[in-house]
Amino acid sequence: MAFQLKYLIAIAALIQSCCAFSATTISIGALLDKHADTISQLKNIANEKFPDAAPSDSIFYLRYCLKDGSTDEELKTLLENNMKWRVNEGKDIVQAAKNAVEAATSSGSWNNDPVRDMSPHADIVNKFITPAQCLTTTLNSGDLCYCIRAGQINDVALMSELTLEQLTEFFLYVKEVNAIVANMRSLSSDKLVTVTTANDLNGVKLIGGDATFRKALSASSTKANELYPSLNGPTFLLNLPKLLGALVKLFTPLFPEEVRQRLKFERGPLNDVDNLIEISSGPMGKAEIREKFLTEIDNLLAS
Repeated sequence: MAFQLKYLIAIAALIQSCCAFSATTISIGALLDKHADTISQLKNIANEKFPDAAPSDSIFYLRYCLKDGSTDEELKTLLENNMKWRVNEGKDIVQAAKNAVEAATSSGSWNNDPVRDMSPHADIVNKFITPAQCLTTTLNSGDLCYCIRAGQINDVALMSELTLEQLTEFFLYVKEVNAIVANMRSLSSDKLVTVTTANDLNGVKLIGGDATFRKALSASSTKANELYPSLNGPTFLLNLPKLLGALVKLFTPLFPEEVRQRLKFERGPLNDVDNLIEISSGPMGKAEIREKFLTEIDNLLAS
């Protein structure tokens, strides 16, 4: 029973942090017009209280307006709390992500090298986490898809050189980069771009591994849900080991209904992909493998 609970608790923690936003099909122009007053109010708050750090990007504030079930006062409070993070403990993360995206797009096409080189603790993290295990690509819909293969990361070796806080900073940096790119593409495409997450659990260790690594994944996801409202699309937990899949089915009825509605355990996508770079749209991607992945994700999103 202890063995079962250990891994169900880990899965539950991941699921609890996977609050998905249902993307709207209304054009960005129409959304900005509809929420113009609230966007203006939020901008004023940010500029008055955080004049040196207030984003000028209207999409940044629009995402707050689209947060379901929140009053204007709650949105203002959330914005202020997030801005406090952005000017204090998150300041270096935000600045590094901004610089990295500017460098990555300076040539007119995307160059991922600056994003890796400018990441927090890059000298350590990049030894263990590469685009083969952690990669963001574009779906047919224009949305982003953040793919991660935790089971193929040497988490024990990684965490022997990093603290929980340092790895959490790295994952929040990834979230910030994705948020910046999603906002840029929202403006250029006139469509609100979201980030679908594909957690490929191939190779996940049922015994062993580093619990601190899992805590960093969960902590960063939980914090990102606060920091980036209306950004997350669906989250898929892909290719669970058979034993863990059986345990999940056994314990699923014990989860609250809200959590059960977000359970998206699937097999198929990425199951036969050796290296995540193969699904990228860059020169190292493989067209047939990428097309198969995109089709499978499209089917899951439509189901």
